[in-house]
Amino acid sequence: MGCIVAANRQAKEAGIAKFVPYFQVKSLCERKGVIALSSNYELYGSLSSAMMEIIGRFAPEQHIYSIDESFLSFKHCYPAIPCLITQAARIRRAVWKESRLPVCVGMGESLTLAKAANHAAKKLPGYNGVCAISSHSEREFVLGQMATSDVWGVGKRIAKRLSAMNINTALELARLAPGIARQQFNIEVERTVRELNGVPCKGWDEARADKLQIFSTRSMGQRIMDKASLLQAITKHAAIAAAKARHQGSLCNAMLVFASNSPFDEQPCGFKVTVRLPSPTNDTCELVKAAVSLCESRFQHGVRYYKVGVGLIDLCNEAHYQHDLFAQPKSPALMNVLDALNNRYGTDALFVAGQGIAPKWRMRRDMLTPQYTTNWHDIPQISC
Repeated sequence: MGCIVAANRQAKEAGIAKFVPYFQVKSLCERKGVIALSSNYELYGSLSSAMMEIIGRFAPEQHIYSIDESFLSFKHCYPAIPCLITQAARIRRAVWKESRLPVCVGMGESLTLAKAANHAAKKLPGYNGVCAISSHSEREFVLGQMATSDVWGVGKRIAKRLSAMNINTALELARLAPGIARQQFNIEVERTVRELNGVPCKGWDEARADKLQIFSTRSMGQRIMDKASLLQAITKHAAIAAAKARHQGSLCNAMLVFASNSPFDEQPCGFKVTVRLPSPTNDTCELVKAAVSLCESRFQHGVRYYKVGVGLIDLCNEAHYQHDLFAQPKSPALMNVLDALNNRYGTDALFVAGQGIAPKWRMRRDMLTPQYTTNWHDIPQISC
């Protein structure tokens, strides 16, 4: 049935923990009236795209940080904004009106302060989804109500070390001398301290660095026992990983391919193999060909494959890589068309035939909500 990967506040208050098998909390969900749903990636992507387009209209510079987070820069137009709170409320109202998504808006002089303001808008009473840290008193109030573990860039391990130094709130962290922060921890903690004091130290590039490795892996909805199905699954994950590499502008030097049965089976069995590519690439066709050739000779009859995946390792920046005269990219135009069509019409609008048309092994999503914005059959019907 899968595991809990996301839970809203009400579900957490009902005792539903994240990252536990669903069957362990199924009866609790039924008793507490918690609604469990399968992941609807197509719908999430469509709604995220619509939301980001609306948010992007309010500033000349936008940085999409994740599927549900975006930064805006008002650096060149702030004097023309009479009230930050009013501007934030307008953004929130526009997103709700046009996409029906409830969002919180936080504003600050640095990226970390903006994240802290967003935390206050969401968690602290009285803000009602909007917070602008525009004064010294407002900054101290918000940071004083915020635990160090809630500060952007401060993980559990660093928070634990800070607690040993009697630093438990974001305000106490902001009062830490930057030099000591760097000496006791690292330059990133020093930057966090400075940012909490309104000194911008992070830009878009530092906000979200490129991944050093890219993986696509999944547990199968139905065990794989034949070679054709295994090759389809490997093809699918190689294509997903290749698209991710192109999205962040990376080329792959080496690839890891793996497949195995469940570790809880009586006799765990599978394979994991790495290959170095002749030249760095993010071309779906080339990566699929390499992955399939690795998998073909390692298939074992009688093994009920449960987990399959492909990893792209040893990545390099596509913009700065000097290609060999005899190993030029084969079809960048084709990949551009592939990505453009899938971005416009949804995932797998166009795909490599090797991944199969209707594979039986794909992930089970028995509790899937309708894909209202991406599937013709799920468009709501109105009777007049």
